[in-house]
Amino acid sequence: MSIIIKKTDDIRPSEITSKSVYLQRREFIKKMGLTATALLGGAHLSLAEAKAYPELVKSKFSTADKLTSLNDVTGYNNFYEFGTGKYDPAKHAKSFNPKPWSIAVEGEVEKPGVFDLEDFIKPYALEERIYRFRCVEGWSMVIPWVGFPLADMIKRFKPTSKAKYVEFVTLYDKEKMPGQAIKVLPWPYTEGLRMDEAMNPLTLMAVGLYGDELPNQNGAPVRLVVPWKYGFKNIKSIVKIRFTETEPVSTWHKIGASEYGFYANVNPQVDHPRWSQKTERRIGEPFWSPKIKTQMFNGYAEQVAHLYTGMDLEKLF
Repeated sequence: MSIIIKKTDDIRPSEITSKSVYLQRREFIKKMGLTATALLGGAHLSLAEAKAYPELVKSKFSTADKLTSLNDVTGYNNFYEFGTGKYDPAKHAKSFNPKPWSIAVEGEVEKPGVFDLEDFIKPYALEERIYRFRCVEGWSMVIPWVGFPLADMIKRFKPTSKAKYVEFVTLYDKEKMPGQAIKVLPWPYTEGLRMDEAMNPLTLMAVGLYGDELPNQNGAPVRLVVPWKYGFKNIKSIVKIRFTETEPVSTWHKIGASEYGFYANVNPQVDHPRWSQKTERRIGEPFWSPKIKTQMFNGYAEQVAHLYTGMDLEKLF
């Protein structure tokens, strides 16, 4: 009998055991040792018991689109801090430890400070929001995030009248994030929103997905999710939130302003210089499946189009 051993690079996301299943099995094995009766009786764990957030408020903003599998959501990512390949983050973020974690709030606010993650999240009721997620390269997913509205956080820290924008900064630590040892981007990664974008009810601070904590490769322990913008706008592993009077210089806009605009709204009428943005392919669907027609603002025009009234969205992309 021959045994096939695959290299790590050859393993597809669909072949990787999901975290929830792994935890379920691990806990099951632990419980097996309690009594022979439990074993003979078929000891059982529900999937919810393996998750950090088993009970969540279901958001009215969620889409009814078919979910992308957990394996694909956690196995196919852009996170250059752990490598530039789509499978690199899942491979290289395994040893990343996002605990303890602190977040600094500074700039034009009345209540600045540095907060550990637990205190930062504690005031908010977490909910599940199923959002479409569209990457600039033309692939998309549908992800059940766990989080709270960014607007709630902003109100808590009381921005002054000078606060026109919100800037976000990712952790910069080359030992913990090996991709930062390569100068493929100017580190640390930074991103920004206009204040009215940040206050929109759709804008989410995410601390989990699929009812569990955020996996390292998906931006643990806290990240931004702005569903009507391209994926590079959704900054991960946030350590600083700064309120500013002037427009922040976001990382991708800094290195390629002609390709990556500050607003980064999903607009199928504005092509990337190297490819069309009119269609997308859902990750996890068979390769022969027809591509999906990309919607303006990723399908969230009803909630956000008013933010850009009078703006030329072909120039301010």
